[in-house]
Amino acid sequence: MASGKADGKVRGFQFSPWNLLLIIPLLVLITSLFNSDGPRLFGMPFFYWFQFVFVVVGVVCTWIVYVMTKDKPTSERPDRLSVDELDEGDVK
Repeated sequence: MASGKADGKVRGFQFSPWNLLLIIPLLVLITSLFNSDGPRLFGMPFFYWFQFVFVVVGVVCTWIVYVMTKDKPTSERPDRLSVDELDEGDVK
């Protein structure tokens, strides 16, 4: 049960190495990395334009993870349940 599988049912978080890419947008939360005035871009202080850049970086990272993991099956069971599986009184 430690793997999250019991009786063919998948429960919990399904790890994918692509999910590690989602850590990159969290770096913007560390303000000390970009808490400065220079260099300026089009007269805009580094503090502001760095945050704008990280919005784009976050969107790109999220899109990459979505594309790379959207077809990954969460279980090996068929998508449709049979009538017997839907019966609440069926105890195995």
